[in-house]
Amino acid sequence: MSHIEIVGGGPAGLYFALLMKRRMGSGLWVRVSEQNPRDATFGFGVVFSDRALEFLRRGDAETYDLVYRNMQTWQELGIAHRGETVAIDGNGFSAIGRLELLELLYRECEAAGVALNFETRVEDLDARATADLLVGADGVNSPVRAHWAGALQPSLSHLSNKFVWYGTTQPFERLTLTFKAAEDGAFVAHHYRYRPDMSTFIVECDADSWARAGFETMSDQQSRAHCEQVFAEELGGHRLVSNKSIWRNFPVLEVRNWYHGNVVLLGDALRTVHFSIGSGTRLALEDSLALANACTAENMNVKRALARFVAERRPVVDKILSGALASAQWYERFAERMHLTPTAFAYDYMTRSGRMDDERLREVAPRFYRRWEADSGSAGQRRSETKPGPVGL
Repeated sequence: MSHIEIVGGGPAGLYFALLMKRRMGSGLWVRVSEQNPRDATFGFGVVFSDRALEFLRRGDAETYDLVYRNMQTWQELGIAHRGETVAIDGNGFSAIGRLELLELLYRECEAAGVALNFETRVEDLDARATADLLVGADGVNSPVRAHWAGALQPSLSHLSNKFVWYGTTQPFERLTLTFKAAEDGAFVAHHYRYRPDMSTFIVECDADSWARAGFETMSDQQSRAHCEQVFAEELGGHRLVSNKSIWRNFPVLEVRNWYHGNVVLLGDALRTVHFSIGSGTRLALEDSLALANACTAENMNVKRALARFVAERRPVVDKILSGALASAQWYERFAERMHLTPTAFAYDYMTRSGRMDDERLREVAPRFYRRWEADSGSAGQRRSETKPGPVGL
């Protein structure tokens, strides 16, 4: 009987466990060890684009159907700037609560026969590595990655912007990015509903705005109150909800070697993806599906399976990470673009990663593109209009 040990009970570890147990049945013993209680989770909702969900529908229709029927969906993206919301068509999204997603995976894993151990901190990783395969799906602060850091060669840096992940009972119509010029500086909120009565509300600002607002010395209650004041119109009297919600700098994690021997990393233990492209959970699930496919194709020959996993998966991930880095850099300097008109600002946002040129934008979002053409005139004028300028506070 084959034996797989998984450290970390987030989406990546659970989904890989589920896929492998479904495929190998009684021929596989798989255990997931999670240090937190079953009902504990950081954050609120997670979001997927329609294109991101398509991989799941193609690769695992059973799980897709299970997850999708528990999601909130909408078909447009909103960019709110200077009191006006610009709708971007062709941008369908779906969202689900992180805890709801985990509970779905817990139940499916248990039904399939996966051993789930909660409130279990793995102290002896070398002992767990005597299994056929040890999977580190234990997040950005991964003990598995740290234990084999010399071989895996991770690198970690941080972006300069500050962000905090709140929730709210305000049920937003769609995923919207609201940019505000406030007394302290430039702020943006990433907000969307993930249940009929609950939404994610991420607040982000540059380091100077964060310092001028005095967040460093504020309590959690004071911080929420300040953000509620900045986004009072959008919240409509609803309060912000905290869940381990602290101001942070986004960590940029990369790992040169995805595996060492029979130890492999998945999800945030392997790399981080800036939340502005909404692909962190997507990539975690895709990693799990790709690794399960490799293990199946190679009949659990771990050496060949891990080599196949990296060869097939890494080019896809590298392309997404390139776009994510460009998107993150745009957010690092969005205050410089606050002088733009709402339409020009939305256009600049949509083309921020370099992966969306005019031709593709015209095809994906025809209604928005017609508005952009009408508002901005000639192509030369459009290009000059979106160049960074002074902060309009």
